[in-house]
Amino acid sequence: MSENVPNPPVARIVPTIFEHLGHTWVDNYAWLQNKSDPQVMAYLEAENAYACAQLQHIEALQEQIFQEMKGRIKEDDSSVPARHGDYFYYSRMEAGQQYRIFCRKHASLDAAEEVLLDENILAQGLAYCRVFVYLPSPNNCYLAYSVDTTGSLIFDLYIKDLLTGECISGPIPNNAYSAAWANDSRTLFYTVFDVSHRPYKLYRHISGADPKNDVMLFHEHDNSFWLNIHRTRSTAYLLLTLASLSTSEVHYLPANQPDADFLVIQPRQPWMEYYVEHLGDQFLIRTNHQAENFKLMEAPVTTPSIDHWREVIPHRPEVLLTGLDTFCDHLVAHERQDGLERIRISAPDGVSNVKYVTFPDPVYTYRLAENFEFNTPVLRFLYSSLVTPETIVDYDMAQQTWTVKKQQEIPSGYDPDQYTSERLLAVAADGKRVPISLVYRKGLRIDGSHLLLLEGYGSYGVCIDPSFDSRRLSLLERGFVYAIAHIRGGSELGRLWYDQGRLMHKKNTFTDFIACAEHLIQQGYTSAEHLAILGASAGGLLMGAVVNLRPDLFKAVVALVPFTNLITAILDPDLPLTVVEYEQWGNPSDPQAFETMLSYSPYENVKTGVYPHIFTKAGLNDLQTPYWDPAKWVAKLRAHQTGSSQLLLVINMGAGHGGSSGRYDHLHEEAQYFAFLIDCLHAPEKPS
Repeated sequence: MSENVPNPPVARIVPTIFEHLGHTWVDNYAWLQNKSDPQVMAYLEAENAYACAQLQHIEALQEQIFQEMKGRIKEDDSSVPARHGDYFYYSRMEAGQQYRIFCRKHASLDAAEEVLLDENILAQGLAYCRVFVYLPSPNNCYLAYSVDTTGSLIFDLYIKDLLTGECISGPIPNNAYSAAWANDSRTLFYTVFDVSHRPYKLYRHISGADPKNDVMLFHEHDNSFWLNIHRTRSTAYLLLTLASLSTSEVHYLPANQPDADFLVIQPRQPWMEYYVEHLGDQFLIRTNHQAENFKLMEAPVTTPSIDHWREVIPHRPEVLLTGLDTFCDHLVAHERQDGLERIRISAPDGVSNVKYVTFPDPVYTYRLAENFEFNTPVLRFLYSSLVTPETIVDYDMAQQTWTVKKQQEIPSGYDPDQYTSERLLAVAADGKRVPISLVYRKGLRIDGSHLLLLEGYGSYGVCIDPSFDSRRLSLLERGFVYAIAHIRGGSELGRLWYDQGRLMHKKNTFTDFIACAEHLIQQGYTSAEHLAILGASAGGLLMGAVVNLRPDLFKAVVALVPFTNLITAILDPDLPLTVVEYEQWGNPSDPQAFETMLSYSPYENVKTGVYPHIFTKAGLNDLQTPYWDPAKWVAKLRAHQTGSSQLLLVINMGAGHGGSSGRYDHLHEEAQYFAFLIDCLHAPEKPS
């Protein structure tokens, strides 16, 4: 680390007393939550200046890593065109430009290109720009799209006439994450946020009309539920899904009748989830009703309530049913077994001609690409593994053939035969076996001398699957092992794996991660002196918790937009996401739940002692993890630090939860914390 740099900022102490359910505590840094206070902004600028000075000695290394990362992306690149009616839609990027250009061609891939939207033009003069919703109308004459210009994930919605090039609707402000066209290509349904950043209302808009006249169709009053609207691939229905973290309810509307009323399929029942797709004269219903790992039911579209549900795929204790996709002649079910994802393809009845897609790697991941068409035998997905670059595959569901449409190109060169991946099992404190995925250069000597970066998340049932990341090569080529801890709180081993890592069982997430770190050391992959850890958002809560529990176990920590002020957030129902997350962390009105949260919340459990080197990233416009959360955490860590390790806070003053929107800007951000890790762990500055 650099010497002769300024002292770190010292946050002034303004004791604020809090009381809840018989507990009293003092928060010395609550004043940082006031964004309008000039002293707060001055403090954040001082943090950035300090981090800049502290990292100055590795600026050349940062630039070198950025150039390595940049050299691994094809700067002039294009997505594989996806058919939507008579058009092929795709996006491309040009060398030197930060953003996407959205295009289409009519009838043939040899036709003239039509540029529909240029994100680079939208981004002019802005620190942040991201197109989120992107929906061609059913007749391909209009485009609905939404744009976030701050990083706060609040969008302005527009409709563009693709024949004239004119914007005929918008901006419609405060747009949430979803929108859907009716079949008339004139009526657009969209959702909006409440003050807590919760999608809570559904509106109907007529293209070209004044948004002030838009009709509100639904208002969800329960603060724990979100709204999402989409049109089925069959184009027959619009489905409005209302969901909390434990309960859901679906309403349906014939897409040919946009002026009709939405009807409910089955009224919500506490702790019962169900999600719906359409095929033929049936609604297909994926539910956990009397099925912990979900099962598949069907019901006639004329009488879809639960009394008419009929089992198609039964509950299987060893298989988690994670999703469903319908095509004219095929039913695609997405599953997870033994930590690995699977694609189950059958006839429309769900039981005939069942086949599974065969994947080439023993450990892998996939995600669906754009599949607009309903009457097609082709399923398009993106496949990768820790050693296989992202590959776009067209899978013929009838012939069971696999056609590679494109594989991610690494212009600077990449040989997958130089790397190997494997899976280990660590034993948790209660005896559970926790999977770990690893990748490293071949020829590794298992002697405990290697640098290792261990990543984890462990919340909301989200899985960190073993996918390829070309940026990671900058670490692997310097001798790092990269590992993923598939800890409880994710769904890798089924719904129970998730349930055992939330609410009253949340501490399993942290002890699982520690068990994985200890196992990697015991097996000779690394040592505490060579071990770094990484987590983002709720994975940042993981970072804070394990550092409090075992600060001796890790040499360096990267915490990206970390959620560390759990108690502060959970006691403020006006904050974005708080009430929604009672079913993830616990309801603070429940004394036992509050005691549990208070016992592990990273900010409240900072202790005096020696901490690892910690690099923390925040975004000023972040609504998911407000800037003040990591700012307060770092300030408190510094006040309790007795060692000499670096505690750095970098705030992106023009972005939110996801960091910079431009592709080069984002690489610069990643290069910065990669350089931090290489420096802290004394890794070679040059790749081998």
